[in-house]
Amino acid sequence: MKPTIILGVALLCLLSPCGLLHAQAPAAAAEKKAEVTPLSLPGSEPFVFRKIGDVELRLHVVKPKGWTKEDKRPCLVAYFGGGWTSGTPESSIRWAKWAASHGLVGIAPDYRTRTRFQAVPEDCISDGRASVRWIEDHAAELGIDPNKIIAAGGSAGGHVAAWTAISAPGPGKEDAAPAILPAALVLFNPVTDTKEGGYGGPKRFGNKPERALAASVPDQMQAKMPPTIVFHATADSTVPYANSVAFRDKLLATGNRCELVTFEGLGHSYYSTKYGEAGKAALEKTQADAATFLGSLGLFETDTASKK
Repeated sequence: MKPTIILGVALLCLLSPCGLLHAQAPAAAAEKKAEVTPLSLPGSEPFVFRKIGDVELRLHVVKPKGWTKEDKRPCLVAYFGGGWTSGTPESSIRWAKWAASHGLVGIAPDYRTRTRFQAVPEDCISDGRASVRWIEDHAAELGIDPNKIIAAGGSAGGHVAAWTAISAPGPGKEDAAPAILPAALVLFNPVTDTKEGGYGGPKRFGNKPERALAASVPDQMQAKMPPTIVFHATADSTVPYANSVAFRDKLLATGNRCELVTFEGLGHSYYSTKYGEAGKAALEKTQADAATFLGSLGLFETDTASKK
């Protein structure tokens, strides 16, 4: 074989998936940081709300200016997303801080995920419900009114938030409902339907349709649900927008209050910086609409809605 041919073959191999690019892949993967459970977050105070074996789950409390124990303020509890697989309260703390900037107590709980704790979706639901029970039990020391708790969350965090408002026992172990259900739900591109055609489907539940059904919010929620506002974008290829439409329609059909705010053309995590100015505008509208909605329920001082 001629030297030039040998050189050409060698170059092809180096540039092929079996050559240079493939050899670099493990190094690139190694550079990706593993998720770490935050023990504390800037601007907040951590509390352990649940212990499971050696695992301590924390929630992170953000108090507004002028806070005192005697306040009995409304409280917004914000859950992070990540498909029950990834994520930490480092992302949901932004909503806790937003709430605190408007006079509420803001709380960002952790919950077990698959990446950090080898958890299943039922564990996420159970932990979310346990966090609200703990908050209710400690309402006096947190300076909140347990009758004015708002559950909020995006994507899988929206699923966890919605489950805190379901009165029936959940699909997980030791999964009792909170003693007092949330006064309102604020959901961003939420997972609601987990059956076939919803997010994940049975494949996310060990290919067991009965588990997927047991975790599906529209199929397990009681007739009377808290007032709810849902934000969702039409081009969401992760969580079907149609699921939120169906969720809204079912709530309205059973006499509940539900508002669906639609963002045309944007995708999942529609207010992310990846959408540039459109994402920024979507975040501003989400905050303004959430403030107005909660204000109409007496859970938010609407005259502070312009504060940053």
